[in-house]
Amino acid sequence: MKLHLLAGACLAAAAVSAAAAPADLLAPWTGPYGGEPNFAAVRVADFKPALEAGMASEMAEINAIANNPAAPTFDNTIVALEKAGDALTRVQTIFGIWSSNLKTPDVAAVETEMAPKLSAFGDAITQNPKLFARIDAVYNSPAKATLTAEQQRLVWVYWRRFVQQGAKLSPADKKTFSANNEKLATLYAKFAQNELADEERYVLTLDSPAQLKGLSKAQIDAAAAEGVKRGQAGKWLITNTRSAMEPFLTYADDRPSREKGFRLWTMRGDNGGATDNNAIVTQILALRAANAKLIGYPTFAHWVLSDRMAKTPETAMALELAAWKPAVAQVHKDVAVMQAVVDQEHGGFRIAPWDYRYYAEKVRKAKYDLDLNEVKPYLQLDHVREAMFFAANKVYGFTFTKVDGLSVFHPDVTVYEVKGRDGKHVGLWYFDPYARPGKNSGAWMNALREQSTYAGDVPTIVSNNANFIKAAPGAPVTISFEDARTMFHEFGHALHGLNSNVAYPTLSGTNTVRDFVEFPSQLNENWFTTPEVQAMLVNGAGQPLPAALVDKIKAADTFNAAFGVVEAQASAIMDLALHLAGSTPIDPKAFETKELADLGMPAEIVMRHRIPQFGHVFSGDGYSAGYYGYLWAAVLDYDAFEAFTEAGGPYDPAVAKRLHDTITSVGNTVDPAVAYRNFRGRDPSVNAYLRAKGFPVPVAGAGTD
Repeated sequence: MKLHLLAGACLAAAAVSAAAAPADLLAPWTGPYGGEPNFAAVRVADFKPALEAGMASEMAEINAIANNPAAPTFDNTIVALEKAGDALTRVQTIFGIWSSNLKTPDVAAVETEMAPKLSAFGDAITQNPKLFARIDAVYNSPAKATLTAEQQRLVWVYWRRFVQQGAKLSPADKKTFSANNEKLATLYAKFAQNELADEERYVLTLDSPAQLKGLSKAQIDAAAAEGVKRGQAGKWLITNTRSAMEPFLTYADDRPSREKGFRLWTMRGDNGGATDNNAIVTQILALRAANAKLIGYPTFAHWVLSDRMAKTPETAMALELAAWKPAVAQVHKDVAVMQAVVDQEHGGFRIAPWDYRYYAEKVRKAKYDLDLNEVKPYLQLDHVREAMFFAANKVYGFTFTKVDGLSVFHPDVTVYEVKGRDGKHVGLWYFDPYARPGKNSGAWMNALREQSTYAGDVPTIVSNNANFIKAAPGAPVTISFEDARTMFHEFGHALHGLNSNVAYPTLSGTNTVRDFVEFPSQLNENWFTTPEVQAMLVNGAGQPLPAALVDKIKAADTFNAAFGVVEAQASAIMDLALHLAGSTPIDPKAFETKELADLGMPAEIVMRHRIPQFGHVFSGDGYSAGYYGYLWAAVLDYDAFEAFTEAGGPYDPAVAKRLHDTITSVGNTVDPAVAYRNFRGRDPSVNAYLRAKGFPVPVAGAGTD
């Protein structure tokens, strides 16, 4: 039973025979790299019976552990739990890929039906009194002192997770808690489906060449291709995804079109009708608050953060405000500069949110003679990928070799074998870069299989997924500067998984606390702007980024940094505020308006994720009351990267080895605060973050915990 997959399984499934389910989805993976998923054999119709059979199989394993007449030990209880549910894990992994990357209506139907059943099954495990009694006995046994540090950590993780998920509740409260979770699972699936539906339904259609002014040829060609693809040849379509809409808002001269595109993008999930998410948010918040009260916490935020590095929402909010206040002050200064440009051009309007990116880019070009469109030809997707491989080799010793012949879940997907410095196999990396109907927006990493050694050497399989727009046939795919940085970020998650060297899968790779898991990925962004990487970024003629252009990028490094901080941290503060409200009923529209007003949100910016489209928080529990973790991780990131610069350079081998040994290889076997101190020799300081953003640094440094 893998703890990070406890949201999977179903009580009704206990009566289903595993033999009745499609064997391909349940069977152990076979192949030359420790086994690989056979995507070619997947049929959507098989998911439901396979999930049910996988749950039945795991329930039998769980019952055998719970009813074992032998005294509880680490091996017959904790290790047995690690081994339980492997078949279900394989099914859920593949179903998760379809749900995230290929969500056709029939996949969504399975998701809607199975989500509450899976939730109920997970609760049936964590609320099994006999099972918890055995875990509790191992946790409190004097024999625990004889276990290794990793084994003791694993015992604690199991015990703590079960307690936090209701193992100590009364039978009546357990029933209520589980019923709430079933409702939440259904609501999470519906929220994500609504957000995706609005992204696919609402597309910005341009029918005049005048509306294309300011856009690059690559943007225009991609928009024309999208028009052909959607049966509107002769028109230009900007899809409602971040990777398409943000560049449009940055470069399109036509202000009415910018406003229309902006409203399409920011109103996802907020358009009324069947795909509106506001009522769903209200229900989710109420159910979360009720469960938190059952477990014994004043609010959902207090419940969630009790196991995080921040420990309390008050600590997290204090860090948020430490970044928020100087960022807002700088935004007002930046807006004044942009407004001066509008006035000089006799624009006759005040800067609005759909103007911000456009005029910020104008100011950047005027102040630093830097047009980021000049950079884009050098950011060919294939070259950025190879640059990521180069940096990973320099820091961690990995090599990436393309593998042909393995089945993939879509023709766009490529597979690479990863080897270490010793030439031995480390894992596989699957890369799925392009947008398509039915694919979630944004970019993310998945672990298709966790690394472990407790039952033989099991190599990891990881994937990175993005939503870039394909270029015209024969033309290279070029991406924005921020999209390239995001690739390094998500690849950092993959590297975290690939570096893992632990015994037990529950503690493996990225299975660590949410406000720490973003640290290695954000740290990896730093290598994108190193001279060695930028030398690899060449245009179609094979010419590298000109030195003069690199100098301009460096000179403008902190330009408009405040915008990114305000945009993201408004969402993070909103997330905390929503979950600190406790049982108070929430009207998302009214709450968003009041909270932003109280914060002093600049009128020229909206949150990076408005409430009705905040999938991080409302399509699951992953980042709920935890979106602040990106800022927390950024503080760790900037502070940690200074260890490299202090040592003489970003590829210093001694610091790279220490990073591997203390951070990226240990998973959740070490408390994150201890792991960071092992790397840095001290607790983190917020000062490096403030310096990097160009904000004032307090005379007396402040730590993050």
